[in-house]
Amino acid sequence: MSMYQKMVNVIEQKVTPMAGAMGSQRHVIAIRDGFIAALPFMIIGSFLLVFIFPPFSPDSSWGFARSWLRFSLTYREQLMLPFNLSMGVMTFFISVGIGASLGKHYKLDPIMTGLLAFMAFLLVAAPYKDGQISTQYFSGQGIFTSLLTAIYASEMYAFLKRHNITIRLPKEVPTGVARSFEILIPVVVIVATLHPLNLFIESTTGMIIPEAIMHLLAPLVSASDSLPAILISVFICQILWFAGIHGALIVTGIMNPFWMANLSANQTALAAGNVLPHIYLQGFWDHYLLIGGVGSTLPLAFLLLRSRAIHLRTIGKMGVVPSFFNINEPILFGTPIIMNPLFFLPFTLVPMINATLAWTATKLGWVAQVVSLTPWTTPAPIGASWAANWAVSPVIMCLVCMVMSAVMYYPFLKAYERTLLKQDEERNEQESSTPVAAN
Repeated sequence: MSMYQKMVNVIEQKVTPMAGAMGSQRHVIAIRDGFIAALPFMIIGSFLLVFIFPPFSPDSSWGFARSWLRFSLTYREQLMLPFNLSMGVMTFFISVGIGASLGKHYKLDPIMTGLLAFMAFLLVAAPYKDGQISTQYFSGQGIFTSLLTAIYASEMYAFLKRHNITIRLPKEVPTGVARSFEILIPVVVIVATLHPLNLFIESTTGMIIPEAIMHLLAPLVSASDSLPAILISVFICQILWFAGIHGALIVTGIMNPFWMANLSANQTALAAGNVLPHIYLQGFWDHYLLIGGVGSTLPLAFLLLRSRAIHLRTIGKMGVVPSFFNINEPILFGTPIIMNPLFFLPFTLVPMINATLAWTATKLGWVAQVVSLTPWTTPAPIGASWAANWAVSPVIMCLVCMVMSAVMYYPFLKAYERTLLKQDEERNEQESSTPVAAN
C-alpha cells in the first residue's frame, strides 16, 4: 500500500469521524453561532477605530492629517461611545447568541434562553461596588466566562424542563405569559447557584469568576499567540479540508475565544498608546493564511487562467472572481484539489509557510498588527490593511504571501496539467482509431 493511500485511510477512518463528531457537537455549534451573532456589531465597532485613531503620524505636516488628528482628539469620548457599546460589550451578544442556539437545540424559547444566559454572565462578571458596576469583563477579558455561563444556564434550563421542574399555567393563559412563568424556576436556580459560587471564590481567592478563569487560562491564551499554535491550527484546517471536511469552521470555532480576547487586548493597548501585545488574530488568519480561501488559492486561480488544459482554464475562469472574496469551492472541487495527491503538499504547506513569513515579519516589527475585525470576504490586501488600521505594510506582506503561494503551486500545477494533457491525447487517439460503423 502506498504512503498516500495509508494517509487517506488514516484520514477516513480516524480523522474524519472525530472531526465530524466535533463539528456537530451542540456546544461547539452554539459557540460558533454565538460569535456569528456578535459579528456584525463587532465589525462595525472595529471599523470605528480608523476614525478614533487616524492612520497618520502625530507629527504629520499634511493639513488633512492634522485636521483629522485634531478632530479625533477633540471628540475622542464621543467617538468611543459606539465602539464601547459594540466591541466593548461583545460578551453580551455572544452570551445571548449561545443561549439562543442551545435553546433551539433543546426546543426551548430561544429568546428566553438567550436572556437567561445573559443574566448568568452578568451575575458573575458585573461586580457592583461603590454604587457602580464594573465593565472590565464585558469585552475580551470576559469571553471565556460568557461561554461557560451561557452553556451552564442553557443546560440547566433544559435539565429542569426535561424533568418537568417548571411552573405550568392553564392553557387559557397567553403563550407569552406562560413562557415568562416557565422560566421563573430556572432564573431562581441560576441566581441561587452562580451568585453564591462567585462570592465563595472571591472570598477564598480574592478573585471573582472571570478574573479566576483568565488567571487559569493565561498560559493557554499566551500559547495561542505563538507560531507553533498558528502552524498547528493551519495544519489541522488543511488536513480536514483535504479530506472534504470544512476544517475552517472547526478551527475557527476553537480559536475564536482566543482571537477575541487578544483583539480586545490589542485595542486596549492601541487606545492607551502602548505596544500591541498580540499577533495571531482573525485578521491574521483571514488575510495572510486564507488568501482567496483555504489553502491561499487566489494565486492558483490566476495560474489556472493561463493553463494549456481546457479543463483547468475553465475552472480558473469560474473560480477567479469568487476567490477575490475568499470563496474558493470552485477551485477546490473543480480542479480538483480535494483528495488529489498532486496538490496535497502545496495545499498543506503554502498557508504554513505564509504563516511563518507573516508571523516573523510582524514579530520583527516590519508589519503592523491587527486591531480591527473585518468580514472574512474582504479581498486579502484590502482586508489586511483594514485589519491593521489601514497600514500599508500588511498590503506588502499580503502580496509577498501571494507571490510565494504562486511559486509553490506552479510546479505541482504544471505536473497535473501534463497529466491531463496526456489523458486528452490518449482519448483523442482512441477516438480517431475507432472505426466508424458503416450505414
